[in-house]
Amino acid sequence: MNKKVEFIDWGLVDYQEAWDKQEKIFADTLAIKGNNRTNNSNNPTPNYLIFTEHPHVYTLGKSGHQEYLLLDEEGLKEKEAKFYKINRGGDITYHGPGQIVGYPILDLDNFFTDIHLYLRTLEEAIILTLADYDITAGRYEGYTGVWLDADNDKARKICAMGVRASRWVTMHGFAFNVNADLAYFGNIIPCGIDDKDVTSMERELGRKLNTDEVKEKLKNHIAELFHMELV
Repeated sequence: MNKKVEFIDWGLVDYQEAWDKQEKIFADTLAIKGNNRTNNSNNPTPNYLIFTEHPHVYTLGKSGHQEYLLLDEEGLKEKEAKFYKINRGGDITYHGPGQIVGYPILDLDNFFTDIHLYLRTLEEAIILTLADYDITAGRYEGYTGVWLDADNDKARKICAMGVRASRWVTMHGFAFNVNADLAYFGNIIPCGIDDKDVTSMERELGRKLNTDEVKEKLKNHIAELFHMELV
């Protein structure tokens, strides 16, 4: 098993460009696995942990509902936002500046072959990062992602998740609101949940955060929980 993981920060990248780059890495990793199976070889598959930010964009998962996007084409232009239907799980969500978007492209054969555990482990890394800033977070029963006050009527989501996996290779990932402009969530029904709020670290703490500092804490928590060796 190869537990080395290449960490890459793409910075601010257009969503389509990032999607294309993900798909290339994903396909290359699957090709290595296929070749190993065909030739009875054991070449190690690579792993990547990619952080990025996107210009304003709405993405809809393969089982999602387009009616949860409350903007037409003209409205998207006015908001300087794009819209894509994509091949991850989950419903509609928003990405934008001030949000840490994480794309772990991992061969789970190198770690553990359990998608539910994979999602819970990513959630735990976000929860631990928030705890570093004295923000208590947890899970909302029946939904993925990370929530605040999930046990009462003040529940609000701070991190959305949606993944795709094939032959235990993952792509897509999570969107963690650090300094995100929350007004953009008003143009969708996030993940199809219309009676819950969305929040950010900035909103909860009343100040802007150093995104690079948050990234550093988050990547270290991910590495520790997955027993990765970041390179």
